[in-house]
Formats: sequence, C-alpha cells, structure tokens
Amino acid sequence: MTVSSHSEAYAAELEAAAQFIRTHDDFLVASHIQPDGDAAGSTFAVAWILSALGKRFTLINEGHMPDKFMYMAAGQQSIVNYEANPAAITAYQNIISVDCADYSRIGSVHRVFTDDAQILNIDHHSTNDRFGSVNLVMDSAAATVEILYDLALQLDIPLSHELNVCIYSGLLTDTGGFRYANTSAKVMNIAADMLKRGVKGHELAEHLLEKLTYPQISIIKSSLNTLAFAHGNQVGWLAVSLEDLVNSGASSDDLDGLVNYPRNVEGVEVGLLFKEKAGGVVKVSLRSSGKVDVAQVAKTFGGGGHVRAAGCAIYGTLEEAVQQVVKEVGLALA
Repeated sequence: MTVSSHSEAYAAELEAAAQFIRTHDDFLVASHIQPDGDAAGSTFAVAWILSALGKRFTLINEGHMPDKFMYMAAGQQSIVNYEANPAAITAYQNIISVDCADYSRIGSVHRVFTDDAQILNIDHHSTNDRFGSVNLVMDSAAATVEILYDLALQLDIPLSHELNVCIYSGLLTDTGGFRYANTSAKVMNIAADMLKRGVKGHELAEHLLEKLTYPQISIIKSSLNTLAFAHGNQVGWLAVSLEDLVNSGASSDDLDGLVNYPRNVEGVEVGLLFKEKAGGVVKVSLRSSGKVDVAQVAKTFGGGGHVRAAGCAIYGTLEEAVQQVVKEVGLALA
C-alpha cells in the first residue's frame, strides 16, 4: 500500500525514507532533548515500525524519557538515558532522528554517531534545516507521528495496536487535544482510523491532558504569582525559577502546558513561559494565537519551532531573558 494523497516531492521523500530503512540495519533512534508527547510517540512508533520489519535498533535520548510516556513502550521497548550512562552506547552509523528541528536538538547523543553516519531526518517543524543524509520533512504536518503514519503505509507493514497508540498519542498532544489550528482534516481522519483499530482515545486524553500531580499543582500556584503582561496586554508570561522547582518538588516534566495559562488570557496574542535551568540557562516556550510567527522570534535566539509554538534557550538570568524575549515579541507585534 502506498500513499497517494501527497505531492510528488513528499511522495519521493517517503520512498527515500522507506528505502533507507529497508537497506540498513542496527539503527540508533533519537528524538529531541526533553521529549514531549510527539517526540516520545515518534520514538516508540519508529521502534514498532522497525520491529515489524525485523530490524535491530536502540532507542536513545540525551536525558530521561518522562515516565508518563513509557506506556508506549508496552513493556517491550527500552530507551537509553545517555546522560545517565554515556559509556553504555558504542558508535552507530545508521541514525533515525525524529521530531528534531535541527541537528542541535539531538543534544549530546550526537557523540555516538560515527564520522560517516547516515541520518534519516523525520520531522514536521518549519524551521528544520534538513540536516539528514535523507530528509522526510513536511512542515504542514501537525506532528511527526502523522508523517510516520504515512511511512508505515509506504513500508506496507501491519498497523499494530502498539504503533497505533503511539500515533494517536503524538497527534493528541501536538494538537492540544485536537484544538489547535494544526488540527487538519487529515489529522482527524488518522485519529478516526486509530479509534476504529481499537485505540482508547478517551483514556489517553485523560492520562496525557487531564491528570495533574501534586507537584504540578504546586508549581502552577507559584508560577501564577509571576503572571505579567506587556505591549497593551498582548503578551503575557510566567517565570519558573530553580527555587520554585525545588520548593514544589516539581520536575521539568511537570511544566508541560504551563505556557497556556498566559496564552489563554483574553486579548493575549503571545504567551511565554520562562524556565530557569542550572548553569545560567533559561528555556523559553512561546505560544501564539497566529498573529506572530513565534518560530521566527525563537530563531532570533537560536531556537525554532512552528508559527504558533516554538522554543529557545537564553544564557543569563530570568530577568534578562524576560526583557530580551518580551522586547523581541513586541517588535514582531509592531
């Protein structure tokens, strides 16, 4: 079965990606640092695709894969935390990168790539710089798992329940529960196909979008005290310090969705979340109603993403990061 509803260029990229997988073996599969639902779904989706083809592979991430995504491993897949044990991985030549907008998003994992490594770059970010030896990039896709659905069809493999769960999970999270502007007719058709095949969408929605931990509640309470606005209340932001994280017992994983609080305030065009990290680094999440291309704002600071959702990192204090990014967003609004 082949995919016939796409442009010739995309169809050619699908076939090139399928050929890369068919002709190679013993892959290293990596997603971006601090994986979200689509990165996790894409990582494990590739695992199930490769398993169906009888291929050898190792899943890896620079750091810890959040526990809430490990159900996609179905107790059969494991993933290496490279930071925890860098000596555990030998060099790999055949790489599959998923949901990484640029090479730097792979993080320290690149150290185990051989000098002649061949990279299959599968992604949906508009800022992707096509760093792969083979590139399968469609920036109109709502999530990388949407592309992997097409790739699975191109490879003519059975759509196992485990694979379907990964695809639905990535779509669910990257569309904000099918609420964001990237929720296309194709997304809904794929989601409907997954539901027909037995995926329990309501259970995944409750697990990924509804449930809150006590540390999450604590960090929400403390961060809302920092809520501030600028540029005629068109920009709103929250800031989370290292001290806030320690006092709340929260982790970086518990900050998911926090940026939506300022973004959802009436009249706000761009919502921001500033997260202080160790080493004098501030991670910034940007969300837009569509008036501002936050991918271009993030790119100014070495980051990237989508028109409506992007991120970057800034070296300095929380106050310095807020000042710089809010100013840049103001210029974009002008």
